[in-house]
Amino acid sequence: MTSTQAPELAATQVSRRGDQVFAALAKAAGILILVALAGVAVFLTLEGAPAITAPEASMGGKGNIALYVWPLLYGTLLAAVLAMLIATPLAFGVALVISHYAPRRLSKPVGYLIDLLAAVPSVVYGLWGIAFLGPRIVPVYQWLEDNLGFLPFFEGPATSGRTILTASIVLAVMALPIITAITREIFAQTPRLHEEAALALGATRWEMIRMTVFPYSRSGMISATMLGLGRALGETMAVAMVLSATGIITVNLISTTNPSTIAANIALQFGEASGTKVNVLIFSGLVLFVITFAVNFLARAIVARSNIEER
Repeated sequence: MTSTQAPELAATQVSRRGDQVFAALAKAAGILILVALAGVAVFLTLEGAPAITAPEASMGGKGNIALYVWPLLYGTLLAAVLAMLIATPLAFGVALVISHYAPRRLSKPVGYLIDLLAAVPSVVYGLWGIAFLGPRIVPVYQWLEDNLGFLPFFEGPATSGRTILTASIVLAVMALPIITAITREIFAQTPRLHEEAALALGATRWEMIRMTVFPYSRSGMISATMLGLGRALGETMAVAMVLSATGIITVNLISTTNPSTIAANIALQFGEASGTKVNVLIFSGLVLFVITFAVNFLARAIVARSNIEER
């Protein structure tokens, strides 16, 4: 072995040891996450099981646990879906402006401001929703009641801003930076040659985006939307502060009689709960855990299928 080969061999061995250590740490982190997830699932299952046979007094007078959880699940899904309908197109539009339309000196500060929204505590969003947005959006609700009151969504009465629609708008603002940040980076990674080829063939800026950026970014857009949906499903304090919940099931979006959400209901009720009431709340948390897991599992399946189709 020559004198020049010895240092190279030593460096290779050190590199291999570093790779082995990194691989072991990564594997341990993955296993730890799975163990923590399994621990949460086991805890929720064991502590929530007594709710199945809990008395009606522990379930707010409901006859069984399904009747108790269903209105909460309905409110959770309704608020999250409305939030995604508002946030997703807005987030995609902002991401496109930052990545393809705005000049660089403007796109970077706007991107930083959008990212800062993710650092704002949820209680601040709740205060903004109840003290600023709620009172100012009442005239809009009254207009909807007067002109579109024949639809069940806008029957009213629109007397307050503490509605499921207001809560959904707040959730949309909270999910916006997550969706925007991910899609912005994905849009920016579109191969430059593809974009230039489309423009060279005579495509407009929008046609180029539609033919090159969106197909390339489809799986990432789905992932970003699902992450935003996960944020909307699990949000607690902002919804609890904004929403005037009565526990009913309704499609009326501008009335003060609204369905509650699972997370908000747990936050409001857990402090004073005792006995089987605690088990009932934990069971509702288990339902939210399953729904969130199913949403993420579905997102992964859609992304995997999209990647296969692209290949």
